[in-house]
Amino acid sequence: QVQLVESGGGVVQAGGSLRLSCTAPGFSSDGCGMDWYRQAAGKQREWVSTITEDDSTSYADSVKGRVAISRDKVKHTFYLQMSNLKPEDTAMYFCKTGYGGYWCPPFGSWGQGTQVTVSS
Repeated sequence: QVQLVESGGGVVQAGGSLRLSCTAPGFSSDGCGMDWYRQAAGKQREWVSTITEDDSTSYADSVKGRVAISRDKVKHTFYLQMSNLKPEDTAMYFCKTGYGGYWCPPFGSWGQGTQVTVSS
């Protein structure tokens, strides 16, 4: 496994937006699957979104319509664009590698997370 690197978290007011980034240094993002998870204080980690190796996307009901997952094949970076943020979105956000070719980061690798805090 490799250590993924998340960034882009911060403190934002309710209704605001953030874009989270996830990279796997030395690896491509093209044709690679990636998941985003989040964990609020005192709660279990929950799945947020997935982009598959063939660009299919899916979202948890709690974020559907407010979140978009994508990849930049040139920058080898995955993104989670979040808008209309709510206080209940406050959590540590993690990316985790999914399935992909041999050029992709190993399946099941996690990052250390980036904190998102939404104030009311």
